[in-house]
Amino acid sequence: MDDVELGVLIPIGQAQWGPGADPRELLDFAVRAEELGYSSLWVNDFLLTPRIEALTMLAAVAPLTSRVTLGTAALLPVLRRPVQAAQALASIDLLSGGRLVLTVGAAFPGAFGEPQHALSEVPWERRFTRLDETVALWRQLWAAPDGGGAFQGSLLRFEQLPAMTAPARPGGPPVWLGGASESALRRIGRRYDGWMPYPPSAADYASGLATVRGTAAEAGRDPAAVTPALFVSVALTDTVEQGRETLQTFAQASYGLPLDQLERIQALAAGPSDVVAEKLRGYVAAGARHLAVRIATTSLESQRAQLEQIIKLKEYLA
Repeated sequence: MDDVELGVLIPIGQAQWGPGADPRELLDFAVRAEELGYSSLWVNDFLLTPRIEALTMLAAVAPLTSRVTLGTAALLPVLRRPVQAAQALASIDLLSGGRLVLTVGAAFPGAFGEPQHALSEVPWERRFTRLDETVALWRQLWAAPDGGGAFQGSLLRFEQLPAMTAPARPGGPPVWLGGASESALRRIGRRYDGWMPYPPSAADYASGLATVRGTAAEAGRDPAAVTPALFVSVALTDTVEQGRETLQTFAQASYGLPLDQLERIQALAAGPSDVVAEKLRGYVAAGARHLAVRIATTSLESQRAQLEQIIKLKEYLA
């Protein structure tokens, strides 16, 4: 399994860097991650809690790094005007030398999703159609940066597209999807470049990937062209009990949820290295090839310490 890549999320949320920390030190965190050998650096996207804005963070990190993939896990396109977002993303891809990868999502119902739509003044209804059309618009703008054409979707319509900042790569950065519903899996197979879910079990991952690949084949695409990735929250501790305590603190700080509720919907792994590695190997055996690790701690000091330790898991995944 030499093709397994290990990436890490930059802890851009205040709940992850903790009180009293200077968020400018996140730049050093990113540089150190590249030095340690991580394959990628990721940022998530949210409007309801204090954080460094996702694309701002990637723009700051781009000139300080040279090798790592820079990615979103996941970006919520609804929070931004679609044409302006296309320009911002093309700019980051250009300034990073073509290292940007986008995972996008449509947000979940309830307290974490619908209020973000309201703040962005975008209807909640038909959010998946809006997401797919936004990505299609981006790809059209990136593929024809001289502009001049029209875009006619059922929700997004532009009679005259402007000239666009040309991304580093022709056609723009790859776009992955983060969903795991049956409809999302089939949409990924038909039109997205990769899949980054966080299912709570490796069995869920395996069945989802089978659907993605089957749908890709039905659509005349090469199933191997869809990158299978995984978003997983990790904490290395001396004991399994300490691991659960760490995850409980993280779940409450980040989501206001008890751990037993969070672990029913997300991929989590905490405890000694061998315990965590065994769980991650299960996802790798199920087909995951690019792991984006979110460090499940609540201070920048602990994030740095975990950063040094988690990279050593790579040898267990080879």
